[in-house]
Amino acid sequence: MRDDAPPAMVKRLRLLSANIQAGTSTRRYSDYATRSWSHVLPTGNKRASLDTIAELAAGHDIVGLQESDPGSWRSGFTNQTHYLAERAGFEFWSHQPNRRVGMVASSANALLSRMEPTEVREYPLPSPIPGRGVLVARFGRSAHALTIAVAHLSLGAGTRKTQVAFLAELLQDSPHTVLMGDFNCGFDQPEMRVLFDRTRLQPPSDVVHTFPSWRPRRAIDHILLSDDLTGVGMRALPAANSDHLALSLELDIPAAAFAD
Repeated sequence: MRDDAPPAMVKRLRLLSANIQAGTSTRRYSDYATRSWSHVLPTGNKRASLDTIAELAAGHDIVGLQESDPGSWRSGFTNQTHYLAERAGFEFWSHQPNRRVGMVASSANALLSRMEPTEVREYPLPSPIPGRGVLVARFGRSAHALTIAVAHLSLGAGTRKTQVAFLAELLQDSPHTVLMGDFNCGFDQPEMRVLFDRTRLQPPSDVVHTFPSWRPRRAIDHILLSDDLTGVGMRALPAANSDHLALSLELDIPAAAFAD
């Protein structure tokens, strides 16, 4: 990764990927049991957590979110993606609701952007239990446009293998590609190999631990770049009281990618 400023023909973007756990607070493993009610009830100070996440997001140009509640009882029927976009000053936002438990709780992948995408598409990821997906945005109309994909993969290795194969097929012909999100596994796991073999995406040069947020020991959240992009300064940052740390990265991309 380079530390020098980008030349004029290169555009630098600040990227953020964050599993925000719907604004819920988890500070220790015991909270999964003792505070499980906060995942389905409109209690706890979720609005304050969202405000903290908005402050973090405001320092970036493109933000990928996982576990953003699109509007259910637990969020006070607040579309958290829309709320964060307004609080952080993003003009453009999209979300992909994936999992709904009646009207009690819901979860979505989401994208916040300071640039208008030319195209946004949603795809469900293959899984025995529905509820996982990938949100794909395209910036620019040329053959070398920037593609940003936001995904949240399953817990089981077998299902992840199928999901990664789907992502590889989806992204295999795309130059200037970023795949970010919660993968629930390290990039060095066997099921990830197909992604690096069949696309231009590369394993990260730095291992950044993001989980659990209070004592990070596992690198399961990733911002993966194709081999024609350069990333600078990957780092983990608190996403309020989520059980995941967020990942921040500065991305250098040829300005021609945004040409019409």
